[in-house]
Amino acid sequence: MQSIIDALSAGHDDNGGQINIAKREIKGTVVLMKKNVLEFNDFNASIVDRFDELLGRGVSLQLISSVHGDPPENGNKGKLGKAAYLENWIPTIAPLKTGETAYDVTFEWEEEEIGVPGGFVIKNNHHNEFFLKSLTLEDVPGEGRIHFPCNSWVYPAKRYAKDRVFFTNKSYLPHEMPLPLVKYREEELVGLRGNGQGELREWDRVYDYACYNDLWDPDDGDADNARPTLGGSAEYPYPRWGRTGRPPSKSADPKVESRLPLLMSLDIYVPRDERFGHLKMSDFLLNGLKAIVQIVKPELEALCSEDGNEFDSFDDALKLYDGGVKLPRGPTLDNLWKDIPLDIINLIFHTDGERILKYPLPEVIKESRTAWRTDEEFAREMLAGLNPVVISILQEFPPRSKLDAKVYGNQDSSISEEHLRHQLNGLTVAEAIKTNKLFILDHHDTIMPYLRRINDNTTSKAYATRTILYLQNDDTLKPLAIELSLPHPDGDQFGAINKVYTPPPADHKEGSLEEIIWQLAKAYVAVNDSGYHELISHFLHTHAVIEPFVIATNRQLSVVHPIFKLLHPHFRDTMNINALGRQVLINGGGLMEFTLYPAKYCMEFSSSLYKHWNFTEQALPQDLKKRGMAVPDPVSKHGLRLLIKDYPYAVDGLDIWSAIRNWVANYTSLYYKTDDAIRSDVELQTWWKELVEVGHADKRDEPWWPKMRNRDELIESCTTVIWIASALHAATNFGQYTYAGYMPNRPTISRRFMPEEGTLEFEEMRENPDRVFLRTITARLQTLLGISLIELLSTHSSDEFYLGQRDTAGWTAELEAEAAFERFGKALTEVEERIVERNGEENLRNRYGAVKIPYTLLFPTSEVGRTGKGIPNSITI
Repeated sequence: MQSIIDALSAGHDDNGGQINIAKREIKGTVVLMKKNVLEFNDFNASIVDRFDELLGRGVSLQLISSVHGDPPENGNKGKLGKAAYLENWIPTIAPLKTGETAYDVTFEWEEEEIGVPGGFVIKNNHHNEFFLKSLTLEDVPGEGRIHFPCNSWVYPAKRYAKDRVFFTNKSYLPHEMPLPLVKYREEELVGLRGNGQGELREWDRVYDYACYNDLWDPDDGDADNARPTLGGSAEYPYPRWGRTGRPPSKSADPKVESRLPLLMSLDIYVPRDERFGHLKMSDFLLNGLKAIVQIVKPELEALCSEDGNEFDSFDDALKLYDGGVKLPRGPTLDNLWKDIPLDIINLIFHTDGERILKYPLPEVIKESRTAWRTDEEFAREMLAGLNPVVISILQEFPPRSKLDAKVYGNQDSSISEEHLRHQLNGLTVAEAIKTNKLFILDHHDTIMPYLRRINDNTTSKAYATRTILYLQNDDTLKPLAIELSLPHPDGDQFGAINKVYTPPPADHKEGSLEEIIWQLAKAYVAVNDSGYHELISHFLHTHAVIEPFVIATNRQLSVVHPIFKLLHPHFRDTMNINALGRQVLINGGGLMEFTLYPAKYCMEFSSSLYKHWNFTEQALPQDLKKRGMAVPDPVSKHGLRLLIKDYPYAVDGLDIWSAIRNWVANYTSLYYKTDDAIRSDVELQTWWKELVEVGHADKRDEPWWPKMRNRDELIESCTTVIWIASALHAATNFGQYTYAGYMPNRPTISRRFMPEEGTLEFEEMRENPDRVFLRTITARLQTLLGISLIELLSTHSSDEFYLGQRDTAGWTAELEAEAAFERFGKALTEVEERIVERNGEENLRNRYGAVKIPYTLLFPTSEVGRTGKGIPNSITI
């Protein structure tokens, strides 16, 4: 009898004949991370799960056939195999540190039922969720190894209307999907879209759109924090963010969404798979922001009210780094410390128990405490600093305003040839313009429409500025004139009141009045540039504009769609950081308003600039051409000739751009052989249509949107998305502490106007210029809070993945795609080598400047911490 059983098991009768037996076992390995490992060291979760296992309520998986389906009347859905269960859950002791656990699973496989598995259904019958990394099947008949990348939280089955389904790592355009899997693909996307109703909970996997309607809380009774809803109107256009469905406020304004208390900030809804990973510095960002708002801010307010809110000298300001700030003691403030983890307290306060706030020395003053004050460094940072994306070539003189003259009167510049002619090395202004020698940093038109309200209704006293610069023979820039403009006191329609300042003469004495006034003029420019950088270049042009791409991609492109696989790594953590930003950074009364000169008009100002946002101009080559910083040149590298050869952001950026574009072109060509394949891709077309018409609905009628009708448009669009989410964000974020950690170099607020001759303020400036300078720019409290914040935002986490890296092994089954990605990584390594070489060339003075900081903001990789380099795949902080 045993011989017969053995023969049947081998597929033969006892006479050696073939028996039609197509049933066998397939071994698989499931990799997951338990909730108690990942989040809270929640031992209760582990105990409850083990109890569920004892009762037979384990984790079941069923394979889905990709070749055998139900009858058409049942939707042709792929047949399901018998349920298999994870093995050895109970004896597996969950580690006390972050880690993955592998479980065996054994499937019963039948040729006529399953054939080739194309997906699987998983049911979590435990009480707690877990993070499912992958399933790998071995020795599948006719296929060998099959891998299912999952990377998703799986909640108890009762939380889902439909069972969770995961697919293999094969890529399929919609029309290529095996018929038995099509319905599963469609149902998955329907679930991700939701129904647009109700408050969303942590287990919901819904990606939906909303306007920025939660920037203030009408229920807190503070009407001064009232802010307009951004998005959905011609007056305040804005990109959409992820809907939470929270109920409206209880006040008289039902259009405003209720807000969560700060202590519940972690509970703000984003789809769970978009939440920060388990290694995100132990919720470093959230706890760090809480520490700043709950501890640093009240402690420093107490300190500054007691000791004064001013720096009396530059030496006084340097004590922040050399000696630190002793914080006050008191029972009320002491109690606040208990709410924040000790490692966060130590990090924010740089303390091992002493209540001393001591900041690391910013690189901008490491080599020299005064080099930041030079004209060379002031100009260099427009090419290689935090905001190298605004400077443009001067095309007409004097500069003319584009503001509506019927509303704002004459806003043209008052800078004349007389202001410049002695500084042009014998050239006329016309000759200097013709030879591409004159450039401008123009913050006039962007700021002027808000300037009267800012100066009248906040503590700021700011100007709209224009700065003219001259390109010298060594490729460095020299500032020639700064124009400070104010609205006319009799009304906007009467135009601007302009005053022009020029550098002190070459033979001026150190500390002369001309030098002091010029230093103040540069500070007003830096205030403009700092506000524009933080609100526009950084937040609007990266964080805000990318979020609709995150939402649309998850709603309309299946996880097996090749474009989903291309873009998905570049969306990691973005919805989460944006949600936290709305809670404590960009909200009414939040940290941005407290530390930037537009104050309560910060987000309105940002909205006004979104009116001019153009997706196609976010492509680096288009941006450089628009600003006149480069011109087409077919024989030059990248097809462009830079008008300033030593423009570090552009030089390194074009190398990065080209590497990204080559990767995108090579990858997409594997799946789209013709333009018609683009046009006939239903998911792709729906994705792009929704992105434009819903995600960026306030810009939906703009003619510049790509029509997504050919491969060139797809390649350029995907390259631009990746560029924004990775390199552009890195260039405008990770150098914040390097340059702005020393506030006099990058002041964010101006509190006094330029002293006028004959006034007491003017005499004070003559007698004590440093004191006047410091009492004009950002005050002590805002300085301390500002640099606490930007140190946090300049820091790489330990779970960062950089451009050219993937967080998922086996992300694709296509060997050609893997090979193209490897070539991308090698190209980025070559870029790194070129950056190191350039930074070693002493003739490239803009790459390190008087402050001796090499330009590394577009260096692709980095170590953990605040390094001033590294391009993460996505906007994670």
